Amino acid sequence: MLSNFAEIDFSALPSIASGAARVHRVRRVVATPETLHGYGHVVPAFDAGAVEIVTWPQPGWRPVVPGTGNEGGVVEDPFEMVRRGEVQHAVNHAVGRSYITGWFADPATASEARAPQDISRIYTHEANYHPDGGQIFCPRDTAAFVALLAKPGDDVTPDDFIAFYCDGSFGLHIDPGVWHQPVFPIGEVAAFDNKQGRVHCCIAVNFLSEFGCYLEVPLA
Repeated sequence: MLSNFAEIDFSALPSIASGAARVHRVRRVVATPETLHGYGHVVPAFDAGAVEIVTWPQPGWRPVVPGTGNEGGVVEDPFEMVRRGEVQHAVNHAVGRSYITGWFADPATASEARAPQDISRIYTHEANYHPDGGQIFCPRDTAAFVALLAKPGDDVTPDDFIAFYCDGSFGLHIDPGVWHQPVFPIGEVAAFDNKQGRVHCCIAVNFLSEFGCYLEVPLA
């Protein structure tokens, strides 16, 4: 099943070439413990990485009973990223979902049957966050990747996003509430060890419907 958090008609994507959608270029920085502050932290080893789980919010004046509201636990399974022609696919085995996460050409005309001419950047249309817990991505075979992140807050804009380049020598814990996409691989195929909250609540932003743009994420 192909699904996506931010609802969109994949058969009628707005064109960059025609001016139906603009491009917002995301700033790129190298991921370090310092630059990741407020977004997440470095995970040296997947087995030792602990996912931060957040207690459900208190809806009224009565408090949440201690020890409850955070019992969903953690699930882990591979997260695969596969480039099919000019289209980037993701498969999250931990929650049994698959997604289109971006395009290497104008999304309106991108084809899985055509080899991409430019893989130095990727266009994406949405991001999401998990209010109930964090998420850990650790690359297998030390594959380099880029994490598109923005700090918490529902009034997020394209200007808030940063592309964090990770050289593959470490994994990444994305903090609860931090906006993100599934991480983008530098290569054609990449597999990640993935660990996240089992409840997996998502809040999404659709850059096309809200801002009339695609985010251009630098990969090279």
